[in-house]
Amino acid sequence: MTDLIPELRAPSAPEGTGRVRAGMPVSRVDGRDKVTGAAKYAAEHEADDLSYGVVVSGTVAKGRIKQLDVSAALAAPGVIEVLTHENRPKMRSLDIAWKDMTAPGGSPFRPLYSDRVFYSGQPIALVVAETFEEARHAAALVRVTYDVEQHETNMLDNLHMAYKPRPMKAGFTPPSSKGDFDKAWQAAPVKVESEFYNGVEHHNPMEMFASTVIYGEDGHLTIYDKTQSSQNSRWFVSHGFGLSKDKVTVRNPYVGGAFGSGLRPQYQLPLAVMAAQKLKRSVRVVLTRQQMFSFGHRPETWQKLKLAAGQDGKLQGIYHEAVHETSRLEDYVEVVVNWSGQLYACENIELGYKLVAQDRYSPIDMRAPGAAHGVQALEIAMDELAYKLEMDPLELRLLNYAETNPLDGKPYSTKELRQCYLQGAERFGWKDRPLAPRSMRDGDELVGWGMATGIWDSLVMVARVSAVLHADGRLVVSSAATDIGTGTYTAMSIIAAEAMGLPMERVTFQLGDSTLPMAPIEGGSSHVATVGSGVAGACDKLKATLLKLAQQLPDSAFKGLKPKEVDFEDGAIQPHGKPEQAVQLSALLAQAGKERVEEKFLMTPQMLKQRKYVRAVHSAVFCEVRVNEKLGMVRVTRVVDAVAAGRIISGKTAASQIVGGVVWGISQALHEETHTDHRLGRFMNHNYAEYHIAANADIHDIDVIFVEEDDRIVSKQLGVKGVGEIGIVGVAAAISNAIFHATGKRLRSTPITPDKILLGDQEVPLQQRG
Repeated sequence: MTDLIPELRAPSAPEGTGRVRAGMPVSRVDGRDKVTGAAKYAAEHEADDLSYGVVVSGTVAKGRIKQLDVSAALAAPGVIEVLTHENRPKMRSLDIAWKDMTAPGGSPFRPLYSDRVFYSGQPIALVVAETFEEARHAAALVRVTYDVEQHETNMLDNLHMAYKPRPMKAGFTPPSSKGDFDKAWQAAPVKVESEFYNGVEHHNPMEMFASTVIYGEDGHLTIYDKTQSSQNSRWFVSHGFGLSKDKVTVRNPYVGGAFGSGLRPQYQLPLAVMAAQKLKRSVRVVLTRQQMFSFGHRPETWQKLKLAAGQDGKLQGIYHEAVHETSRLEDYVEVVVNWSGQLYACENIELGYKLVAQDRYSPIDMRAPGAAHGVQALEIAMDELAYKLEMDPLELRLLNYAETNPLDGKPYSTKELRQCYLQGAERFGWKDRPLAPRSMRDGDELVGWGMATGIWDSLVMVARVSAVLHADGRLVVSSAATDIGTGTYTAMSIIAAEAMGLPMERVTFQLGDSTLPMAPIEGGSSHVATVGSGVAGACDKLKATLLKLAQQLPDSAFKGLKPKEVDFEDGAIQPHGKPEQAVQLSALLAQAGKERVEEKFLMTPQMLKQRKYVRAVHSAVFCEVRVNEKLGMVRVTRVVDAVAAGRIISGKTAASQIVGGVVWGISQALHEETHTDHRLGRFMNHNYAEYHIAANADIHDIDVIFVEEDDRIVSKQLGVKGVGEIGIVGVAAAISNAIFHATGKRLRSTPITPDKILLGDQEVPLQQRG
């Protein structure tokens, strides 16, 4: 029976929150715990026998460990053990044992598995001591010598080595094409051809990756892990170490940001498990900020895009090719080019996608993987085409608006993109925009207005949800979902409270424990459509059960009534429109002699129906920039983002997600890039001081519009879509297009740093941009 887990702090709304409806701007139910420090993260759970592990990172990009001298570390005060590939506990050897639920094709990296070095920064030892300070000191005493091999980390120098991902190995479906692009290109009177480059980005959430493994008397491992899925981490540990899943419990009730970096278990987790198994005591391993740059990242990407059009602006051909890096071990793939086959009506579309293997750690999904770069390239190319045609960029997009999916002709489940364009343009004041670049100025700054389209998949998966109504009228809803700061606690509480007619403070949504009912990994903006629909389904079953109990009451007013003929309001059940016949739910359970009533629901997508549709969330981003050409400085002073994302459940957290995505889009456009010294094969700016992100001074007015939409194909129960990814998509392109409108300089690579404003993108060779 699913009920509140004592060791798991599940927040509820404060008293007085009261009755809620979908879309209301409800404050986070976990907000109080977070601001008061009551919320405990992965590195904050204690045990009487807790020890501390510090990772020793390798310093070469490729080769073998020749010798590991740990004698000085072992002799240091407080040191318990130094784990290496030579003395680690037993690990399974087959690749399949180490594939987590989101692993790409290939051979997963396993820390301390052998003497092989695959990338710079690879963990090569773990020092365990009585205190963190003692472990950190001893880690600095480990001495390593290597047999160094020639490495390669410069993707741009190796574009000729690009290969098509192997579908069977990578679990990858090649992008589709249609028509004859070459013929259309040759015949078209108006053409645009451009190359794009995007540097490596790292997720860098505030909470660093950590795992606290509490070793039980019976060998049971209770693990507090920074992860986007407790059940994925449990899967990884139990399979990799050959443990029964009953011997492993993983918890992640609070996650301090992840943005995709927690989709896969990171290497501190198996290292902490190894140490706990070897020492038979509890161990905590926390990565340093520098080590946060030593695993997955948004991949370096090169793109080529061609657009062919008639003099009237109608697209006649689209060509989009992308190449990005992967590791030697795995084929990590993204849907970079697919969006160019979905956004605009066109009869001739050719899409291509390749990888270049490098001596790096495998990339990993980062907010809107593939779309953040692919849509950027398409939307800048569309802006270029608009200027070649001397046409307003918004007019060009409306002219080529796709009523059905261009590649296969499928209808959209819902598509309110046209309203996004119209409402966003109206709010922004787009009609007052002069077409010519360099036509607006304010003092020393040139002013530019740009816009772009956004698109992201509307994903829905499988989940189980339990709903328990207690005799005191308290509702506990449970699923092994995750809240990475997106507002899962709040959205699920709203759905349950609205469904059951309960005040928010009487509802508790419990997540973040691998023993709870199955939930998918929190990624792809799928949680509300998936787990939320499961919550609605469980509550519907619970209401049906409560109606049956009500029908069994003496002289019941509910006899013969169907579920749609009763209402659940203010903690009571009543015949529709007859509040005078209401029965409090607590009284109903008391009269039935029940302490609790539980129902479970398995949420499964309507696969056969959904296949007939293209399911996506859309947006239109309008942006104002101010550019000081003398200094090369760009300020993004105004953004309007109009989003069509189905019904909005939690108005406040949904808007916050879009604002956060826009902030990241500004950061992507102007600031973020991890630089590599290819002589060392090493990321160099691995800290917050030199890895630049948008700060408060970089952010000005951001206005979010949610266009009305109700999608019962994506979500039969709720009509929702996801909003986590779409906020970033299109923002970098809108900024680049606004910079062109301000300066007349077309900048196609990110980040758009001051040197590019001063010199122009074409004056910065691709080799130097990498």
